[in-house]
Amino acid sequence: MTETASSGGIVKHDRHEDLPPPKSEVGIYGWVYHNLLYPWHNAALSLIGGVLAVWAIWGVVDYVFVGSIWIGDGPEACTRDDGSVIHACWVFIDARFHQFIYGPFFPEAERWRINFSFLLLALAATPLFLKQEWIERKIGLAVAGVATVFSLVAYGLGPAMVIALMMFGPYGLAFARLGSILPRSDDNAAIGLIIRLAVIVAAGIAGYFLGGAIVGDKEAVSLGWMATFLAFGLITLNKAAVKSWIAFLLIFGYPFIAFSLWLGGGFGLEHVETPRWGGLFLTLVVAGVGIAVSLPVGIVFALGRRSEMPAVRAISIAFIELWRGVPLITVLFMSSVMLPLFLPEGVNFDKLLRALIGVALFSSAYMAEVVRGGLQAIPKGQYEAAASMGLGYWQMMRLIILPQALKLVIPGIVNTFIGLFKDTTLVLIIGLFDLLGSVQAATTDPKWVAMFIEGYIFTAFVFWIFCFSMSRYSMHIERKLHTGHKR
Repeated sequence: MTETASSGGIVKHDRHEDLPPPKSEVGIYGWVYHNLLYPWHNAALSLIGGVLAVWAIWGVVDYVFVGSIWIGDGPEACTRDDGSVIHACWVFIDARFHQFIYGPFFPEAERWRINFSFLLLALAATPLFLKQEWIERKIGLAVAGVATVFSLVAYGLGPAMVIALMMFGPYGLAFARLGSILPRSDDNAAIGLIIRLAVIVAAGIAGYFLGGAIVGDKEAVSLGWMATFLAFGLITLNKAAVKSWIAFLLIFGYPFIAFSLWLGGGFGLEHVETPRWGGLFLTLVVAGVGIAVSLPVGIVFALGRRSEMPAVRAISIAFIELWRGVPLITVLFMSSVMLPLFLPEGVNFDKLLRALIGVALFSSAYMAEVVRGGLQAIPKGQYEAAASMGLGYWQMMRLIILPQALKLVIPGIVNTFIGLFKDTTLVLIIGLFDLLGSVQAATTDPKWVAMFIEGYIFTAFVFWIFCFSMSRYSMHIERKLHTGHKR
């Protein structure tokens, strides 16, 4: 009931309830009407697009699923009586699956080492994805115990000990206090630094000689390096949390363990030369090393390019522009073919090592520009506020500037990682058989010569899985770190 004033007095009117909006304005019907059916030319385009989409989708489904062959003993299962192929022959993928994963030359009896190395990475990194309260409730220890028992049953005593050290070690190291018994650098910087460096060097030397006395000379170098990094961690990560120790061991310990497993030649493992590596395994090695190296190196050169010191800025600019100015295929060709020509006679580097260095430096240049964009996006007031608090340059960058800059450029960082992962296929030109190279090598077999389409579809699907996973994980990190205003 509403009232309105008039010259004759107050007039009362009955008020009706608001009517619902028309169906053509809301809901699915409204969206379809306004986006696909109105006006008439949208309806015509929607009809044509729908017909083409149904035709294309059905063609893919029919080729990949409906008319394909999944089970068989050989190429004969995928041929008709007249010799023509029956759509997709996934028997080819099943028959050469291990070749695509491990490469055509990696010994079959030693493939367990690759499986174990990636299982170790997955299990050791699991606590990083657990909530802190789960770690405090000993759930991380329970996961470590289950992983150790599983490794003992599946691989034996030696691998189970490695799993146990990588998963139980961080909990014990988190309570170690080696750094607290050494002189602090704040009290006497020179003496404290010298003593700490001496402890690190002594630990490495002791690890080298102890390893040589126990397991042999071939393993002494690896054990010496691991002892050095462990002593460095005990000093620098004094009173650090469990997750910090897990990250430290994954960065400085896992690469030595994984490389020792892959290459062999020690600890009773057969030596497998890097030219025999291949398949998806090689793709992950090249991409993993490139990603792990490019981010920290890129951050250093991004800071160097913005430095006020002319020499540092000039070196950083020269590095970035040099590597960004040449294609990756040229970098790989130079590292594999031309670099040995400039080395002294008798001096040579492993072909895979040269490729890894080239890929890492190439990706670092692009990463440096991505990080520099994030640094430039930070307001000047953040630098002034950090300086007013008495923070030094490296404290300001570590605590204030870099966390904000890296959060801003997460999409650009992941985009560079995805591009690097796809660019690993270029190692084929220097004779390394990655996933794509292994597929192409398999299609040269006269029995499977007509199955190259299935191989390329499989390769594309594997690359899509990894790239899509990285993209989704970056979106998860963005949502987790989002601290701005609601949009």
